[in-house]
Amino acid sequence: MIETWRWFGPLDRITLPEIAQTGAAGIVNALHEIPYGEVWPRDAIAARRDAIEGAGFTWAVVESLPVHEAIKRGEAGPGLFANYRQSLANLAAEGIGTVCYNFMPLLDWTRTDLAHPVPPGGTALRFDAPRMAAFELHMLEREAARDDYPPEVIAAAGAWFGQSTEDDRATLLRSIMAGLPGAYDRYDLRGLRRALEIYRGIDRAALQAHYARFLAEVVPTAQALGLRLCVHPDDPPRDILGLPRIVSDADDIAWILDAQDAPENGLTLCSGSLGANPGNDVPAIARRFADRIHFAHLRNVAKDPDGSFTEAAHLAGDTDMVALVASLLAAEAATGRPIPFRPDHGHELLDDARRGTHPGYPLAGRMRGLAELRGVIAGLGHRG
Repeated sequence: MIETWRWFGPLDRITLPEIAQTGAAGIVNALHEIPYGEVWPRDAIAARRDAIEGAGFTWAVVESLPVHEAIKRGEAGPGLFANYRQSLANLAAEGIGTVCYNFMPLLDWTRTDLAHPVPPGGTALRFDAPRMAAFELHMLEREAARDDYPPEVIAAAGAWFGQSTEDDRATLLRSIMAGLPGAYDRYDLRGLRRALEIYRGIDRAALQAHYARFLAEVVPTAQALGLRLCVHPDDPPRDILGLPRIVSDADDIAWILDAQDAPENGLTLCSGSLGANPGNDVPAIARRFADRIHFAHLRNVAKDPDGSFTEAAHLAGDTDMVALVASLLAAEAATGRPIPFRPDHGHELLDDARRGTHPGYPLAGRMRGLAELRGVIAGLGHRG
């Protein structure tokens, strides 16, 4: 497996020379400064690749080439698809072979707490179901959300909101908006209500139809270019804010891969996103779709009965990480193709909090995760 590290480009508080000290060989990066829907120019791609290679790395994976919201809503004209195809062509021309993307409407990963204390020290990302329900019901005033949560969560949401301060509510909004890495637009409550209104009437079937069109538009181009596409699962793997999620379990993944049954139409195996769904057996999913896994995010979560979850240490949490890594190593052996992986998210440890890095992407916490995963891989290799 190829060790990689997500770097957010020149604005990242962690530098490429610092990343080199982690031992990672590849960089996962995107041109976040380019607005969604516009073509990524070859000269910009080449300049970023040269910066990465000049620091001693390979640009292993693009994460991500964003899908414009108009495509997700089924409102895109030919131009947006043409732009996406041209960006793929430009990436391939500059030697980039793997592109990760997601099809989550409006928001990417969603958390309610960016600095949840964890023993014996440090902080973690957390999705707290009562706080999310409080946000939907009492801040957004989305009454239909009562159908999305069990009664005990709704009661806890009301209790939290009743004792919350304006600062508490502002912090909650900022936390939920933080899951847009690289995007500069952040919604206030009024703006979020307007954005959600644009999605009114788009249910699961409609979103799947829009996704099927996207795949039909871009996968043949990826095939012609010899470029691997890999969709990232929903995070969290459940409908949220009244928006459908369609990449949340094994059945969803099977539908996607069957919609364009080509090796270039693949999966980013994210153990944290899939692991937050109590019904998902993540190592089994890895074994089932072994030949279509082009990239892996390795992290762990500890789930609560009410639907909440906390980012756990990489070898803690509810997913058997040793079994998952064994499944990925078996997939490599079967296909003869190494899988790039990165230690996804991480606890803020030591001086991480003072750096002001992107939420979930500290230096020490991810380096700890990478070291632990490196040990698992070495141990499995020795045992084999």
